[in-house]
Amino acid sequence: MHEVIICEKPSSAEKIAKALSPSAKKKMYNKKVKYWELKRDQKDITVVSGVGHLYSLVPDKQKYKVSFDLHWVPAHEASKSSAFTKNYLNAIKKFGKNADSYIHACDYDVEGTLIGYNALKYACGEDSLNKASRMKFSALTKKDIIDAYENRIDIDMHQVDNGIARHILDYYFGMNISIALSDSVKKTKHRFLKLSVGRVQTPTLSILVDREKEIREFVPEPYWNLKAILDFEDIEIKHVEGNIFDKERAEEIFNKCNGKDATVDKITFTKSKTKPPVPFNLSGLQAEAYNVFGFSPKRTQIAAQNLYSAGYTSYPRTSSQKLPESLGFENIFKQLAKNHEYNPHIDKLPSKLVPHNGKKDDPAHPPIHPTGILPDKLSKDEEKIYKLIVYRFIAVFFESAEFESMRTTLDIEGEKFKFNRRRVTHKGWMEHYPFKKIDNEKFPDVKEGDIMSVKELISEEKETKPPARYNQASLIKELEKKNLGTKATRADIVDKLYDRKYINGTKIEVNELGENLIDTLNTYCKNLTSEKLTRDLEEQLEGINQDKTSKESVVKEGEKDVKEILTDIDKNQKGIGSKLYEAYQASNVVGTCLNCGGKLIKRYSPKTKSSFVGCSNYPDCTTIYSIPKGTNFLKKTCENCGLPIISFGKPRQRACLDPNCGKEKTKPHEPAEVGECPECGKQLLKRSGRYGEFIGCSGFPKCRFTCSLEELPHKLKK
Repeated sequence: MHEVIICEKPSSAEKIAKALSPSAKKKMYNKKVKYWELKRDQKDITVVSGVGHLYSLVPDKQKYKVSFDLHWVPAHEASKSSAFTKNYLNAIKKFGKNADSYIHACDYDVEGTLIGYNALKYACGEDSLNKASRMKFSALTKKDIIDAYENRIDIDMHQVDNGIARHILDYYFGMNISIALSDSVKKTKHRFLKLSVGRVQTPTLSILVDREKEIREFVPEPYWNLKAILDFEDIEIKHVEGNIFDKERAEEIFNKCNGKDATVDKITFTKSKTKPPVPFNLSGLQAEAYNVFGFSPKRTQIAAQNLYSAGYTSYPRTSSQKLPESLGFENIFKQLAKNHEYNPHIDKLPSKLVPHNGKKDDPAHPPIHPTGILPDKLSKDEEKIYKLIVYRFIAVFFESAEFESMRTTLDIEGEKFKFNRRRVTHKGWMEHYPFKKIDNEKFPDVKEGDIMSVKELISEEKETKPPARYNQASLIKELEKKNLGTKATRADIVDKLYDRKYINGTKIEVNELGENLIDTLNTYCKNLTSEKLTRDLEEQLEGINQDKTSKESVVKEGEKDVKEILTDIDKNQKGIGSKLYEAYQASNVVGTCLNCGGKLIKRYSPKTKSSFVGCSNYPDCTTIYSIPKGTNFLKKTCENCGLPIISFGKPRQRACLDPNCGKEKTKPHEPAEVGECPECGKQLLKRSGRYGEFIGCSGFPKCRFTCSLEELPHKLKK
């Protein structure tokens, strides 16, 4: 009997092979791809893996044309960037041919299920699906793997249909509409402009544009804060009205209270509790890692995935905040206690282990938690994320932290001021979660009726602030709240917006191209930016999992929506093309042309498939600069010539945009005067362009006199 196990990644294949048989043998296919051979239950087993998706959707007809007829092809045939998948696919084809049974052992989620299903159907042959079963696991420990192997289930066809529908809809909304928008620019401006939109990407960008406009249109309003500094321990007290927007009222309080003593009017003591945190799901881990370490969501997701693949933590792409008892808490803590750092905290755990669970659940996977296997070597990122996961797992089993608060009200000439203090009376879970700051303030020795001398009375004038910009973590929380995207895709969506150069900065700013893209779409085809459309489709996709709807009906609905958007684009092609090209031009201005004063614009050539910088006054000005692949334009300018400084290469290098800058003693961009213009009398200047040096008038663009160096003497004689 020959059995083939198909895994999602090479690291998973190794874990599964070694768990099923300690004597599993590693072998190589084509000297590039690892696979494993072992014996178990009188079966010869081959464990092979992909590297994520091995198949991609492509249109039935010509590429880069709007199409609703799609089919699956090997990923390496669809894109050169996926060439590395070819050997993995060939290995699955070779070892999966005519096997007696097959096991789908990819990650248990929609994407993982689709990856394994496609590998079986297209690489091993459709008949393989009739001989296939499914391993379901949430951690790559030996116990979890063996349990999953011995208790295999059927492949969930609802998950398969969900995955297929998602990919089809992503193509419809992403490729088809992007092609239509690019075509509108090509037909209107005769320029190639590669644009990117998407089913979730575009509404996400729209959220950011709305915030950008809120910030820009915000009108600050002045207000006043009144506070006093007491002689006693320099205690600061604040007026109870807080922000006072009436200037006359602020002046009235200040004039009345200035130079007067304060009397302690009332002291109130209250007790409060802070419950333990809930277990991490993916968005919770991403938010905490951003707050504690400043990690981007994608960076956190990569580290968490690596920890899972190594068997140290559970599957990260989960929504659950509820730890099931079946995980075996005691056994996990017993293993973690072998680490001297965690042992003192584990020793203090309550005898009855009851976690403080959250509200969210996920039928596929439990919250992110340590498996108990202690890591050997971790990268710096992985170590930080691992500790965060372990300490959160420990903290959820402890009791609430307890606090006592002191609220003191003081009277100055009938005006009420206050100060508050809070101190910890029982640390509880906070003692075992080092990433949480504990408030522990000293209570001053004051009592009701005490008269306190005021050292200084202060009236501070301030202004209201606009809404805060999103950061990557807060944006992902917003997407989760609005049910846009999935736990597995949100970080990638945000990354894509950065890659497309629509947004920049840690505190996210939308550039001119991003904002104009949304404005243009809102004007001509608003459905594409609609959160409701995206949310409704997401709910329908989830409905496939619950057998409430079908793949066919969801795809049909999505096709209808896309065709309506494409009709809007076609009707308004000229307006869309003009606006998008203008926005593209404006967003790609990198500096000022030293030859004619025009704008230097970063452009892309589809013929050479490379970027370059050219002058906006082309063809009158032929200034052009080649730039290396992956060039970034810095905010700094060259001290020698004033052109932008660029960053490029690995390791990153910095240089002037002009590669010839600084090679001569004189500034290479400084035009040399060579005489008077025979047409207008202004100075003639020696300049350089794409085709070499030439003579041009300093009165450009009003005077367009030009000639070659050879023609100059003849022209001056005339």
